Amino acid sequence: MMTSPAVSGGSPVTLHDAVIAPVPENYLPILLFIAIGIVLGTLTLYVGKFVRPNQPYRAKLAPYESGSPLFQDARVQFPIRYYVIAMLFVIFDIEIVFMFPWAVAFTRLGLVGLVEMIVFIAILVVGFWYAWKKGALEWD
Repeated sequence: MMTSPAVSGGSPVTLHDAVIAPVPENYLPILLFIAIGIVLGTLTLYVGKFVRPNQPYRAKLAPYESGSPLFQDARVQFPIRYYVIAMLFVIFDIEIVFMFPWAVAFTRLGLVGLVEMIVFIAILVVGFWYAWKKGALEWD
């Protein structure tokens, strides 16, 4: 068996002693807490469902509009342009998220990292130019 010198003057530490416990034993307390949380949450929801009074009537089932009667349908159709601008925002926001780790590790990545980031930015600039030319960024 492989041995190494004693750490604090005691007996030598073997390789078997230095091995970390198997993964299931390490995660057992976490899984236990998750299971207890799920069971207690489900239990309180079902107890509340069976204990509360349930006497629905027409006024109680009607949608509430701050005490005033409904004058139109609450569902409003948004133009597709709103969603396109939201998607463009998400895409270019994610671009910035990818640039931060690259900037932190810039010196270790060298020329290959620089070329990869230039290609990445070029693809996004082409997409931005295409969206601009198609009029996707206009609010009118």
